[in-house]
Amino acid sequence: MPRAKYQNIYQDLNEKIENGIYAYGDLLPSENILVTQYDCSRNTVRRAIAALAEDGSVQSIHGVGVRVIYQPPAQTSFSLGGIESFKESAERNNRAHSTRVLQLTKLTVDERISRRTGFPKGETVWFLQRVRYLDGRPLILDINMFLTRLVPDLTVEIAEHSVYDYIENVLGMTIVTSKRSFAVEHVTELDEKWLEMSDYNCMAVISGQVYNSDGIMFEYTQSRHRPNFFSFHDTAIRKKR
Repeated sequence: MPRAKYQNIYQDLNEKIENGIYAYGDLLPSENILVTQYDCSRNTVRRAIAALAEDGSVQSIHGVGVRVIYQPPAQTSFSLGGIESFKESAERNNRAHSTRVLQLTKLTVDERISRRTGFPKGETVWFLQRVRYLDGRPLILDINMFLTRLVPDLTVEIAEHSVYDYIENVLGMTIVTSKRSFAVEHVTELDEKWLEMSDYNCMAVISGQVYNSDGIMFEYTQSRHRPNFFSFHDTAIRKKR
């Protein structure tokens, strides 16, 4: 499915902000300039700006313009953003990346798995374990489950490259929403076996349920990060009461 034009504009502006072409505190070019630059309508530019504002990269100031409020994270951290594949996150963080698949098999959801993940009992899911390497170091352990009826024919090759690329560009599914929770957990034997834990005895753990455009949860994921190499950035907007 081709991307909407505002998404391409958003991507281009976002890259320029992250690369410092539009630095913290700068104003973006005016709406008129952007319309001319991207050969598009005002509404298209506004949608792209709205997406940047939702990310917390810019803030529209009445009578002034659109100011860049993005500040790059510390270089020692791995910053999570919105709904991204590991490949997308690693590239946004300017990190060399690779993936090793530890396990790929099918499971039938039982009562225990259903309580843990939210998948209905009796569904068949892919169970996938992967080690994520950043700059050559094994630093993240990902455990995923995907509904087989929505994500068929999953292979090790797909899992090493990008499952989201397969879902969006081969299956044509639209990924819409992720509900995530964050916790600090004790290190497990699996963490110690596959990750460089050194003296760390805890992990930053992100668990998530991901939904498509039909409102169906097709993925449950648990991503286990070394705590000294993890940061999460969010933008909250206070609403008037």
